[in-house]
Amino acid sequence: MVKNPLLLFSKGIAMGSADVVPGVSGGTIAFITGIYDELLDSIKKLGPAALKVWFKEGFFAFWHFINGPFLLTLGCGILLSLFSLAKLINWLLVTYPIPLWSFFMGLILVSVWHMLRQTPSINVCSLGALAVGAVFAWWFSGMSAMQVEQLRLITFFVCGAIAICAMILPGISGSFLLLLLGVYEPVLNAVSTINLPVLGVFAAGCMTGLMLFSRLLSWLLTHARNATFGLLTGMMLGSVNKLWPWKQPATDTLVNILPTTYQEMTGEPSQLAIAAIMALLAITFVLTIEWIAER
Repeated sequence: MVKNPLLLFSKGIAMGSADVVPGVSGGTIAFITGIYDELLDSIKKLGPAALKVWFKEGFFAFWHFINGPFLLTLGCGILLSLFSLAKLINWLLVTYPIPLWSFFMGLILVSVWHMLRQTPSINVCSLGALAVGAVFAWWFSGMSAMQVEQLRLITFFVCGAIAICAMILPGISGSFLLLLLGVYEPVLNAVSTINLPVLGVFAAGCMTGLMLFSRLLSWLLTHARNATFGLLTGMMLGSVNKLWPWKQPATDTLVNILPTTYQEMTGEPSQLAIAAIMALLAITFVLTIEWIAER
């Protein structure tokens, strides 16, 4: 039985708000609000063992085994937040792209610093993993983006399975992984328009990812923490290639250009000052969360 369902629901809202933007991890919010261990333990119980309990002892025993009240209350808060913010983010992407991407970039950069602080020790292994992650993310995020009409339902399934793993990683967000995979905007659009086929397949991918990958990631964090954190940090650092606010179309992709070049080529203001302010706001936001967590 959940002791304070309203408080847990509000924590779910905070986690959903974090997961809808690339940079802040829902896992980080869970860690800060003191529910990370319970969340991880509950997720680990989702699997064959839980089904055995259901078949042998009935639904109520199964519900108790997986900590159902906790997961349901938290999940409702997360879903409410996701659906509430999706339309706003979708509108901002179209109306104010440079300030929004600048905010996202600030979130990623300060999260890199946060991840480095969480790394137990900086050594050759972690630095090598960081370099590999950065190079891979820079190369991968620079590939030509998939068009919405070219996306298949299997793509949303696979991306959901990958992105949901961020829930158990304090420091890296599911939205960041979706951004890196090139499906952030299509998924956001599906949420804001209530596209049930896409959302259903994406949710199925999320459930599959939780059951298959959560144990692997938990093992990696236990047995190869330095290398895992280094790889994740490098991926976040390399994603700056994708988040750079000033871009210009070139053949079948977008290339990064300087703010001054953007203004010369498009005839539109570069909004450099606004971009800098938004990035600083993002950095201040994450540092404030950390300050609260330490106290």
